[in-house]
Parts: sequence; structure tokens; C-alpha cells
Amino acid sequence: MTGMAEAARKLAVAETPIYREAPNNIEAEQALLGAILVNNDAFYRVSDFLKPAHFYEPLHRRIYEIGGDMIRMGKVATPITLKTFLPAEEKVGDFTVAQYLVRLAAEAVTVINAADYGRAIYDLATRRALITVGEDMVNIAYDAPVDMSPQEQIEDAERRLFELAETGRYDGGFESFGDAVKTAIDMASAAYMRDGHLSGIASGLRDLDNRMGGLQPSDLIVLAGRPAMGKTSLATNIAFNVAHAYEPAQQADGSFKAANGGVVGFFSLEMSSEQLATRIISEQAEVPSSKIRRGDLTEPDFEKLVSCTQTLQKIPLFIDQTGGISIAQLAARARRLKRQRGLDVIVIDYIQLMTGSSKKGDNRVQEITEITTGLKALAKELNTPIIALSQLSRQVENREDKRPQLSDLRESGSIEQDADVVLFVYREEYYLKNKEPKPGTEEHIKWETEMNEVRGKAEVIVAKQRHGPTGTVSLAFQGEFTRFTDLAEDQHLPERFE
Repeated sequence: MTGMAEAARKLAVAETPIYREAPNNIEAEQALLGAILVNNDAFYRVSDFLKPAHFYEPLHRRIYEIGGDMIRMGKVATPITLKTFLPAEEKVGDFTVAQYLVRLAAEAVTVINAADYGRAIYDLATRRALITVGEDMVNIAYDAPVDMSPQEQIEDAERRLFELAETGRYDGGFESFGDAVKTAIDMASAAYMRDGHLSGIASGLRDLDNRMGGLQPSDLIVLAGRPAMGKTSLATNIAFNVAHAYEPAQQADGSFKAANGGVVGFFSLEMSSEQLATRIISEQAEVPSSKIRRGDLTEPDFEKLVSCTQTLQKIPLFIDQTGGISIAQLAARARRLKRQRGLDVIVIDYIQLMTGSSKKGDNRVQEITEITTGLKALAKELNTPIIALSQLSRQVENREDKRPQLSDLRESGSIEQDADVVLFVYREEYYLKNKEPKPGTEEHIKWETEMNEVRGKAEVIVAKQRHGPTGTVSLAFQGEFTRFTDLAEDQHLPERFE
């Protein structure tokens, strides 16, 4: 009997869960810090991906943070210079902090290994963050509040995992103003170095880029217009220009970032991917889309299409043709595309065809508010410009001057509030064409003169812009190819002879 009791006691001990320490490697942290203290150049091998928060040991975080600040300021970081900024007499085991710093430098590894140790520390920090996300998922699933649906929890977990995958940290939270200033200076520097001096991604339309400084990261750009104004054509033109200009540049951590242009995700809720492709082929090959659809092609036309298609197959333009997509689905697919292929610009055609997560029959204004708020949040999360197309209300048609205004945005004031930029597409030619008087009359001659002035021209009205001027940009529009281009400047036109 005694033997059975002993066996049961042993089994109980064996089943007691063993305390598991979070993944860390103190020795790797010590080796890296030692390398930096011996040769400050080692810091630059890891500084682009390794942040103080990635260190497990709080003292190591402080040493790395203060040492990094000193090196960036052009000062030398050694055990002697660092101890002034640390509690030098505080104990670390048997050593004081000052002695510990000297010991780190004395047992330093070579600078060659610095990047490997940095990567090991980063990977372990990511694993610790994954454990935290996983624990939170389990705890929320067990004790879910009444008003939190499982779908919401999935979206929240997906967002946190995406953030972790992109930045190595998922907590969001505060960042120091110094970090924000550094990011702003880096952006200005990149704009100065880039062709055209644009801080954002070039849309491929010179005058529009000059007005907006390109498509800015994390901006929600609303492109609105009445039917037949060409808003889808303009969005398609910009999407193609960005994807066609794409040039990848490899980063220090092995990932790729766009040096020029970018990867485009196009959510086409209205047209199928084939219709969208036909538009782009028509625009690039200069063959009317009506001819392509009917197969009414000459041999030169067909040759143009074939050579154009070979170019188009290589561009990073991805189309999602799901109709009535919800804001949550769109966000999930955008995150996935960014992880798998990269993502620099998102285009949505158009807002009114999207659905919110609210129940059917709810207020449509509230639903649009949820969609625009979600789009702005997604633009910030992915640090990507989002071009969202929007319809305008019919009240435009009742006015004498049919140029759109911000109050014409349909269904919700939230579109105007959440958008960083609001662009309106307007073509006087469309309205004038429908007012043709009887041929041969004086009115017809006057009408013809007015038509000649506006034929093939379009206006993009920048009605709102958070970080730049408003105003009107004139573009050329070729209706048969659904293409917007820059207008030729007068000084660049050939000389005219009377």
C-alpha cells in the first residue's frame, strides 16, 4: 500500500507544470552590447531593426538606448562615457553597474558577429510578443464581453499579428517625439533624393503630383464625381502608372521596399477584373475599348495589343473583384497582400458598394461612417495611401455651375471628415455636348466655339487637402482610350505661324 502511495505522489509531482521562462538569451545581449562598446560601428549593423524594447533585460535596454543616442550624436560610447548616465553604483549580482559595463567590453565578441546576435535578440523578442498575443487571445476567448463577437476577436488578433509581423512589436502605444521627428526628417530626405522631389508615391500625372506632393503614406484620398466624369478611368490610370514605375530596393533585413512606384491592390466592386484589364489595355495600346470588346480589330491593332499585354503581365497590380465586400474583409485581404507581395497603394472602386458590419436595415449614413473610419484606420495601419472612389448626390445636376462641392458627397459627412484629400473629377465637355442647339443657328456657332475650348479637357478639383493647397488641376482626357494625361504646357508647344 505504501508503494502505491509513493507512486501516486511521484505522479502528482511529475504532473505539476514546470515554470517556463519567456524565451530570451542574456548571453547574446551581453555579447552584442560588448561589441558596440568596443567598436561603435557595430551599432549601425543592427540599429535599423533592433530597438531597445527588443532586449529582455531592463538594464541592457537602458545601455543600448543611451549608447545608441550617444553614437547618433557623434559621441563615443564606452564603459567610461556611459556610466555617467546610468546608476553606476547599483548592484548587478556581484558587480556594480560600472564594473558590469567594463566586463561587457572585456568579453566582447568581434564586430563581424554583431548582426547575428542582433537578429537572435530580435527573433526572441518577437517570440515573446507572440506569446503575449496568444495569451491575450485565449483569455479574451474564455472571458469574452457580451458585446464582442468572435469575428471581432479574429479581426483584432489578425491586426495585432500583422503589426507584429511588420514592425516586430504589436503594442502600438506611445512613441517619443524624437522618433517622430526622425521619421519626418527621413521622409523629407527621401523626397529630396527622389526624382521629382515628391514626398509621396508619384501618380504619373505631373500637375496633380505638384499639387499634392504625390500620394502620401497613410492618407485617405477620396476621388469623387458624377457618373461618366471618368473617376474610374482616373483611378485606373493612377494605379497603372504606380505599378508600371515599380522598382524594388532591398532593405537591410532582407525585405524589399519600393524605391519608385509601388505594388497596387485594386478592389473593383463594380467591374470585373476582365473589364478593368480591358480598360488598361485600351489605354496603353491606344485601341478603343469598344473595339476590343467587339473584336473589331485590324492587324496593327492586334499587334499593339499583344506587345502591350507582354508588358502588362509583369506589373505588380493585383485585382480583387469581390462585390459588396465588407470593411473587415477588405482590411484582412490588404494585410495579407502586404505580407505576401508588398503593398504601396490601395484603390477602392467605390465606397457606396462596400458594406459595414452593422445589421441589415440599419442607418446607411452610420454604415458609410463605419466604412470611411475603417478605411482611414487601415491607411494608417498599413502606412499606405488609399484612393477610395465615391459617388456624388444628384443635387449637382440642379445647379447652373455643375462643378462639385464638398457638400455634394453622397450619404455621409464622414467622407469629408475622414478624408485627408478630396478630389473631384469634372468634365465640362460632357454637359456641354448634351446642350447642342440646332445646327446653322447663331447659338450653334457660339456652342461650337465653347466646345472647341473644352474638348478633350478635364478638371481635377482638389477641394480638400490636409497638408497642401487646394485648387484645380487641368488634365487632358481621351475618352475613346479612357485615359487622363498631362496637358501640354504652352511653352512646350511647337511654334505657331500665323
